[in-house]
Amino acid sequence: MSSRTSNNGIQIWLERLLAGLFLAGQLVIHLLQGKINRRNTIEQMTIVGPDSLVIALVTAAFVGMVFTIQVSREFLNFGAVQAIGGVLALALSRELAPVLTAVVLAARVGSAFAAEIGTMKVTEQIDALYVLKSDPIDYLVIPRLIACCAMLPLLTMVSLVMGLMGGVFVAALFYNISQATFIDSVQTFLQIWDLVSALIKAVIFGGLIAVIGCNWGLTTTGGAKGVGESTTTAVVMAIIAIFISNFFLSWLMFQGVGSQFLN
Repeated sequence: MSSRTSNNGIQIWLERLLAGLFLAGQLVIHLLQGKINRRNTIEQMTIVGPDSLVIALVTAAFVGMVFTIQVSREFLNFGAVQAIGGVLALALSRELAPVLTAVVLAARVGSAFAAEIGTMKVTEQIDALYVLKSDPIDYLVIPRLIACCAMLPLLTMVSLVMGLMGGVFVAALFYNISQATFIDSVQTFLQIWDLVSALIKAVIFGGLIAVIGCNWGLTTTGGAKGVGESTTTAVVMAIIAIFISNFFLSWLMFQGVGSQFLN
């Protein structure tokens, strides 16, 4: 009995994975055709962006402060004070800001997408859209995709600045590192490509969050219990997808030896 249940679970996961790939293809076609509901898109951008700002800022500030504590206590032993701010800036721009902001957004927004659309699915509101000759892809999914891909890069940049501010505060308060020394280190280490890479990652992560959240909502079955399962699974899958894609993106973007440490 347990083996049969396990096989059914794997089959459902594979079906949903294929549905997600099919949904991604549909989204590309619809976007190329210019099928965008502007009102829904603006509404979703408000939900994804401004409504997520506070939690993203708080997360980034404390991550920057904790990272500075861990780096400063080691670098001071080697007399490398001038590298503390730069190392924080590189860590935030290349990894921490885009990844952690995406994880926060997956937990907050990805779950909301799955729950909202999943509820519409089990209450047959999706079928009602077809009856009204409205495509759920155009009306529900594309606005969420555009909102995530547009707002996550902005949230990432704001989180990067907040993380650096948290680092400056801790460095000055606990390690007597002047603000000028810290900022000079950031300017020395941080390159334009580091910021561009953060934006590229954020756009891709935003697309993953939207597609996975909406796909799990559209494939929901089983009433209220199914909505709960879809919501939880969508968040887990989105976070896993973020981490896996981050590995490949980092490998493509940052191969070789960094020039900042060779000067």
